[in-house]
Amino acid sequence: MVIPLEILILLALLSFGASLVNGGLGYGYSSLSTPLALLALVNRIINPVYVGVEACVNTAILGFSGKENIKATFRRSLPVVIFLVPGILVGSFVLATLSSTWLKLVVYAAILPLVLLQAAGLRRPIRSEQKAAAPLGVGIGLLYSVTTISGPPIALFWNNQGLEKQQFRAAIAQVRIAESYLTAISYYFLGLFTVTSLQIFSWIAPPVLIGIPLGMFVVKKVGTETFRRVCMSFDAWIVGFGLAVVIGNLFGLLDFGYSVWAIDIGIDAWLLYRFFTGRRLPFQPQQKVSVRPPSPEVPLEGT
Repeated sequence: MVIPLEILILLALLSFGASLVNGGLGYGYSSLSTPLALLALVNRIINPVYVGVEACVNTAILGFSGKENIKATFRRSLPVVIFLVPGILVGSFVLATLSSTWLKLVVYAAILPLVLLQAAGLRRPIRSEQKAAAPLGVGIGLLYSVTTISGPPIALFWNNQGLEKQQFRAAIAQVRIAESYLTAISYYFLGLFTVTSLQIFSWIAPPVLIGIPLGMFVVKKVGTETFRRVCMSFDAWIVGFGLAVVIGNLFGLLDFGYSVWAIDIGIDAWLLYRFFTGRRLPFQPQQKVSVRPPSPEVPLEGT
């Protein structure tokens, strides 16, 4: 299969933008690039490419996290990593057998609520991480191997656990590096890597070398929360549009699909408004005005 040049250029630009977001947040490459890429290509073609790119990206992110942060989060990440395996095996088989149109519907329908939950800033710590590791790992493995997207649920989980910024990036990187390499191995044995995959990879991999360090620089200038919120807003609009198109193509209900997209935009616009209007200005202590005590009266001479 020969990919048209204009699509390759579009994928390269998309890869640059997605890697910029990934560099700033530590995740987000697939959740931004996959929904748009699926408008031009099917999952069986694009998934192996993004898995290969993310294996490299996640390795770099893990390296930037620092050894002390990796050690601090390794035992907490390990149970999730172990339970990735069954989910990845099932998801890879589904990818190889299920219709591409239905897969697109699964991608958009599964990702949209997760993106909106992140945009809402959900914070509910899970007391027992060990018990949550099994369903979380299996679910993430299944979702990633079918869609190549797992950043939103992983970020929701670790955000709720109150990790520091660098520990948060290290914990996400450990889970994502495991899922990307394990999924790549599964795809290889299912014969999903092709010459077309290598052709696309050669176009979308180089922009990552610029996007990731640039994203790390940008997030320092605008702030992590503001950067994350704007990226999630853009992601919600993309995923909502993709869902509208798939609903129209699959069921012939294009008007209904665009109604769903309009609702998505409305919800995200409200969340975006609440985020920016609800931010408090930094506290500035008032300057104390020192009042000098009145000087004692000096008696006049002769009194």
